[in-house]
Amino acid sequence: MATGVIQSTDSEKSISAMLKSKQPYFIPRYENVSLNYISKNLESEILKPIDNTYIVLNNSREETCKILNNDIVFSDNLFAIHSLINYNQKVDLIYLDPPYNTGFDFFSKDNNHAYSDSFDLSEYIEFMRIRLILLREVLSDNGSIYVHIGHQMLPYLKVVMDEIFGISNCRNIITRKKCSSKNYTKNQFPNLNDFILFYSKNNNFIWNPQGTVPSEDWIKKEYPKIDDKGQYKLVPIHAPGIRNGETGKEWKGMLPPKGKHWQYTPEKLDEMDKNGEIYWSKTGNPRRKVYLTPDKKIPLGDYWHDFRDAHHQSIKITGYPTEKNLSMLEMIVRSSSNSDSVVLDPFCGSGTTLIAAKNEQRQFIGIDQSLNAIKHCIQRLEVAQSNIFNQARLLCDKDVYEYFSIDIESILR
Repeated sequence: MATGVIQSTDSEKSISAMLKSKQPYFIPRYENVSLNYISKNLESEILKPIDNTYIVLNNSREETCKILNNDIVFSDNLFAIHSLINYNQKVDLIYLDPPYNTGFDFFSKDNNHAYSDSFDLSEYIEFMRIRLILLREVLSDNGSIYVHIGHQMLPYLKVVMDEIFGISNCRNIITRKKCSSKNYTKNQFPNLNDFILFYSKNNNFIWNPQGTVPSEDWIKKEYPKIDDKGQYKLVPIHAPGIRNGETGKEWKGMLPPKGKHWQYTPEKLDEMDKNGEIYWSKTGNPRRKVYLTPDKKIPLGDYWHDFRDAHHQSIKITGYPTEKNLSMLEMIVRSSSNSDSVVLDPFCGSGTTLIAAKNEQRQFIGIDQSLNAIKHCIQRLEVAQSNIFNQARLLCDKDVYEYFSIDIESILR
């Protein structure tokens, strides 16, 4: 670690002088940056309306129907998201677990092909960029989007999402421990984590903080003192920065420490002291008492180590190869949606997001173009809801239906 200022050598000083003598140039300040590649489409072209026809499979085969809440759509999500835009349908939360571009094909437990995960780099970036632009249009003004991705494409998608949603709307890059430490390799560090890019539409987004119930040991350590009001901890009553207003003035014959200000006005501090909320040390140092509340939780950070995937915990839910942790999805749903919200998963796979939304009393829309995924999703939701078709519809792109009609009929039986 550097501990001081390194003195410039004569050579470095001469180079510095030479550079300063040249005509200066200025880099314009932009909020966002973007990736450039040959296949990149204009956003105006991406947003041009596309009409699509859907058939309701679990009812009379009605055509040209609108996608509704609690629908599962068997379609390329490019067309399905356009359909949502065409009807001006909005959702408060989008979670997607898209292909990671690992270069592999994925198969379910019964050895049926689930999907291919191999793209050229620019092809993958544009595949995702098109869909993210469309998803931005579906997202409500107070909505959020979570993109679950591996290390391979993380830096590229971060730049793409900065371009589409704005750098200032990046809330977190969440690191999730996906498997245990046994996943070692010979020539590199073990690949134990994947990542979630969490963005909001703007600064006014739904946010319900989540946390874990603290242990007794944690409580004793963090709230070591007790009085007749309960257990409490001590925190400073000053904060960094100089203020010229009331919080910078003298209180009880003392000024805030140098370079700091009171967190409250002197009048408020008098009131707190009168109510017994200020603790005075033997040396006359005032601090505020913060009491333990019955609903106290430890805030969840941006490293999630308790949400490993089912197949990394010997828990086979459906056998779908990339099935995500249900508890994690339920937590995301609680965090970024309300009871009247709609949750969209455009790569819904085996339906974990849809189950999470239902468990948290939200409505959902699921989309996938893999027949294997749709089968797992329907079977899983039927078990969860006794009869999915009493509460939801299965929609299919008309062209897809005509191609897969026999297999789809087998799903419904």
